[in-house]
Amino acid sequence: MTDIKRPALEGTVAVRDNRRLSFAEYGQPRGRAFVWLHGTPGARRQIPIEARAYADAHGLRIIGIDRPGIGSSTPHLYRDIVDWADDLRLLLDALAIDDVRVIGLSGGGPYALAAGAALPDRVHGVGVLGGVAPTRGPDAADGGIIQLAVRLAPALATLRVPLGIGLTGAIRVVKPLAGAGLDLYAAVQPPGDKNLLARPEFKAMFLDDLLNGSRFQTLAPLNDLVLFTREWGFSPTDVKVPVIWWHGDADHIVPFDHGKHVVSLLPDAELRVIDGESHLGGLGIAEEVLSSLLAVR
Repeated sequence: MTDIKRPALEGTVAVRDNRRLSFAEYGQPRGRAFVWLHGTPGARRQIPIEARAYADAHGLRIIGIDRPGIGSSTPHLYRDIVDWADDLRLLLDALAIDDVRVIGLSGGGPYALAAGAALPDRVHGVGVLGGVAPTRGPDAADGGIIQLAVRLAPALATLRVPLGIGLTGAIRVVKPLAGAGLDLYAAVQPPGDKNLLARPEFKAMFLDDLLNGSRFQTLAPLNDLVLFTREWGFSPTDVKVPVIWWHGDADHIVPFDHGKHVVSLLPDAELRVIDGESHLGGLGIAEEVLSSLLAVR
């Protein structure tokens, strides 16, 4: 497996209710700051190697954050998606970050938009890579795999803790077979994701993130699914900061139409189509994502 360089800094920050959020930092410690929010599932190291190299070369600072229930972040179920922004504010305070751009992949997309809605004084731009759309309320989008979570919402809310414990135990058991398991997953994916996961550096990044993040707990993905079946606590129309939304037109997880729908609601947004790519396509254009958000004013 390709060797993965450890983050320049990893640690935890105190947030509300005596909880902690864990983070990993790449690039230059005094550079222009980006927060990169992992997908579902995922953890703080789910940041493409190209993004890390670009940060080093261009003097940027990229911070990946574990959502509650993964890595060393204290387990917690937010009231709604926007509730997490108060924790982000405290983390930015602790890391002495006044101005930031926020990127969210897939399940991280709603959290990135929440940051733009709740912290417009600090968030100067948002990038979304195949982000999940609302499933409830007037902004909801129909269809997609996420509707399975909507149908199972009562069970997920009740069973998320034991399911998370079981998932953590299962990952520990199959850890020696993680590489083969990822290969098996890739084999049944559309060409875009299959080709991406065949690249040694991407495979190594995903394995490093999965195995590191799930060492102690794997509740965050289930918390995400519960929150995705609730109203977000804000509307996309509340996001006044500039948003660039990248979406593969062959996305098999979050339909391309979901991206078009949310972008149509955002006051200041641009939709960029990733031709022929599926769900993970945004990870393959990390340099474009970073450079585009740097240009946002």
